[in-house]
Amino acid sequence: MALISFLGFTLLVGIISWWSVRKTDESSSDGYFLGGRSLTAGVIAGSLLLTNLSTEQIVGLNGSAYKDGLSVMAWETLAALAIVVTALFLLPRYLKGGLTTVPQFLAKRFDVTTKTITSGLFLTGYVVVLLPVILYSGSVAISGMFDVPGLLGVSDSTALVICIWGIGIIGSIYAVFGGLKAVAVSDSINAVGLIIGGILIPVFGLMAIGDGSVLGGLETLMAANPERFDSTGNPGQEVPFATIFTGMMLVQLFYWGTNQQIIQRGLGAKNLAEGQKGLLLAAFLKILGPIILVLPGMIAYYYFEGGLASSDLAYPELVRAVLPKPLMGFFAAVLFGAILSSFNSVLNSSVTLFGIDIYKQHINKNASETTVVKYGKVFGVCLALAAMFIAPLIANAGSLFNYLQEINGIYSIPIFTIIVVGYLTKRVPAIAAKIGILSGSVLYIISQFIIGPKMVANALAEAKANGITDPAELNMVEAGAYPHYLHVMAILFVSNIIIMLIIGKFYPRKEPFQLEYTKQVSIEPWKHVKLASGFIAFIVIAIYIYFAK
Repeated sequence: MALISFLGFTLLVGIISWWSVRKTDESSSDGYFLGGRSLTAGVIAGSLLLTNLSTEQIVGLNGSAYKDGLSVMAWETLAALAIVVTALFLLPRYLKGGLTTVPQFLAKRFDVTTKTITSGLFLTGYVVVLLPVILYSGSVAISGMFDVPGLLGVSDSTALVICIWGIGIIGSIYAVFGGLKAVAVSDSINAVGLIIGGILIPVFGLMAIGDGSVLGGLETLMAANPERFDSTGNPGQEVPFATIFTGMMLVQLFYWGTNQQIIQRGLGAKNLAEGQKGLLLAAFLKILGPIILVLPGMIAYYYFEGGLASSDLAYPELVRAVLPKPLMGFFAAVLFGAILSSFNSVLNSSVTLFGIDIYKQHINKNASETTVVKYGKVFGVCLALAAMFIAPLIANAGSLFNYLQEINGIYSIPIFTIIVVGYLTKRVPAIAAKIGILSGSVLYIISQFIIGPKMVANALAEAKANGITDPAELNMVEAGAYPHYLHVMAILFVSNIIIMLIIGKFYPRKEPFQLEYTKQVSIEPWKHVKLASGFIAFIVIAIYIYFAK
């Protein structure tokens, strides 16, 4: 029964997606890469949410909440503020410039080399880290939920490979052959399912610990461990409160405002007003994200009395314990949609970056738009195959959530820095952008993977030599031995801006940069954009104040 409902929902999404895109002209760059610049607010919001959500986040963030409590909600609530900034500041400029990719702006503002370096960094991060991790973590979830090894009579590793290739092939069909509109439409449908399915888990979880009452379960949870409902994290936790004012906000702004896989939905808006409405709707829904991504982990801590072997088991174990069996197939389909969405969204963005920024720019400058789309698809197929081969090699997927945020800092903050400087200044030259990317990446690598680990190891060795053996105390020693990676990001962000401004002072570009209006779409803002933005910001601040201990 579960398998039938899973296949039925998944097939329904595929049919609706095909019906929606059957008349879209995908022979042109706009048609294929940006859905013909026709995306409306609801589609943009749904696609943004599903692109953002994937199994390593659903499982990983709930695992973090199981361990640290409510403080990890910063990954969700602060996203709302970052989306507001994007809607007010970045999206109007993107649409004014008629961009298909974020690096295109860097070519206009600085030079083609800067654009190519940035596209290369994006693609490297997608191919080596993001795509394989999405495939691996998603396949572990699906294989476990349906007991694929037992169903097919194969080993766990063989079942994992089968799921990886199944997800990879289906995701490739959406992303490579359907273009952005197919991805966005399937995302929007799955978003509804994810919200319904995701809310069911904490609802049934609270009922399980509250004798059938959701409110009773919530009261029980808060009374049992009130300290875990503190919105301000401790230094030894994943999100110390101070990081909210430093690197955390920078990571959020990079992700929601400049990361190609995310902002591409906004670039495909039919006009600025629709884009802003879509972004702000997504921002409002992100405020509700902790209900799906944090609360289940906290329920699991109480339900299993903190006795799970690994915090990453919190979400899947809770699902198996509280979700009625008839709903298991629907929930698996929703989870499959989230996995598929993240995979095909990253893949579609990679195809876009390659076709526009590399193939057209460096391989065949005279290529027609049909040819650009054709070879973009070829690259997408190669990329998907590479990810499917790499994915089985990844281990410990559940612990990758925080680790991935740290790894992504190698390119995220340097790219965000040059985009900010590019829009806020007029005379900083191209050489400053190249130095900014290089210095930002190299200094971050030295800090986090050479100096940091050495100082932490020395501090732990000294602590143990002094007789400290308690895990909690050692954790505090580790946290205090070297600045949190989010603080390091903020320090390097400010440093890179200063370096770029100094270069701009002594070696300014000859002509001041002017952002031209390409008239691709209307850039008349939504009349309620400032009011809605203020309302969202107020809610986020109020949540933090209410739960602050």
